[in-house]
Amino acid sequence: MQKKPFKPTVKPKKPSGPRPNRGRREALHRINKFITAPEVRVVGDDIESAVLSLSAAMKLAEQVGLDLIEISPNAEPPVCKIADYNKFLYEQKKKQKELKANAVVNEVKEIRFGPNTDEHDVDFKLKHASKFLNEGAKVRAYVFFKGRTIIYKERGEELLMRFANKLIEEGVAKLESTPKQEGKKMIILLGPTKKK
Repeated sequence: MQKKPFKPTVKPKKPSGPRPNRGRREALHRINKFITAPEVRVVGDDIESAVLSLSAAMKLAEQVGLDLIEISPNAEPPVCKIADYNKFLYEQKKKQKELKANAVVNEVKEIRFGPNTDEHDVDFKLKHASKFLNEGAKVRAYVFFKGRTIIYKERGEELLMRFANKLIEEGVAKLESTPKQEGKKMIILLGPTKKK
């Protein structure tokens, strides 16, 4: 039995060039020496707004011991603010949180009927819908047609319109969309009336 000749294993070469950006986030703004525009409009607290060369703007920021932050890169010339960059980022995050908190989230509550729902159940569901609308949510009421009950489309539409009219008469709802068929469902959308 002959021995096979020894062959050294060759490791593949690592690609040369810049390494991929692993986990590092790009800066949100260009600051100080990373600003490329030759001229900038300078703004800031206790600083008169003016168009300056980039070097003059950098000197001004250095004199007050703050950063030059490009806040509107697409403006002509770009707008740069003289401020502490960390404080600037903190204030921006704070503003975004406030905007998120103040954004109105329209909640949509669903109420389901069958085409043969009796009057007692409709009255029970009316109370729930009225409560949801008073809390500021929208109500999406629908009739679900199971199997052969699809032949009762008119009954479903009549039931939804009766339901909507009772809520409108109470003054808690306004009709946002009339009954429309979507597959096995017939849907109506009601919105809350604005409180004075």
